[in-house]
Amino acid sequence: MGTRVSYPVEVKMKAIEMRLAKVPVKEVMEELNIRNYTQLKTWMRWYRNGEMHRLKQPVGKQYAFGKGPEYESETAKLQAENRYLKQQIDVLKKYEELERKWRQK
Repeated sequence: MGTRVSYPVEVKMKAIEMRLAKVPVKEVMEELNIRNYTQLKTWMRWYRNGEMHRLKQPVGKQYAFGKGPEYESETAKLQAENRYLKQQIDVLKKYEELERKWRQK
């Protein structure tokens, strides 16, 4: 496994602009010295999905942006937490039900 390379935001944006201008992938990779074509595909996916913040994050930190979801208000945050806790309770209830059935056999 090779070493990870962190590309500056400018390089990522230039690569996206070139691909939008229909420049072939090989040419973009050669000109900007990008090692892996899947990296270019990932940047394009983020661009299309409006996840521009991901382009600014270092290698390995793509999923930790803001350290959690952003909420519009304290109420929205509490509602999300409530939903999560209810899901946890549901899972425990299912587990208890399965255990009960198993013990009856």
